[in-house]
Amino acid sequence: MKKFITLSALLAILALNTPAYAGTHGKNGKVSARSIGAGALSLLIWPGIGQAVNDQGYEKNVTHAVLGLTGIFRIWSCYDAVVDRQGGVWHNRI
Repeated sequence: MKKFITLSALLAILALNTPAYAGTHGKNGKVSARSIGAGALSLLIWPGIGQAVNDQGYEKNVTHAVLGLTGIFRIWSCYDAVVDRQGGVWHNRI
């Protein structure tokens, strides 16, 4: 148990050095009927589909599709598609 607590504390201290990259979250577009539909597709079917509908670019589509393997990322991808956010997560920008 002591080893587990020590390792957890060490990892927590090391995590303090990771940069937050705040302030580069991309630029929100306008909410439209198309972006709401894209958000629904990202939430219900698979993340990345909504970004493809919004013509976000290949890198962002693939990033959302791969991160869609985690269940919670569907919610972020839905929001990202609804507000038609340009830019954002790629090359350590966030």
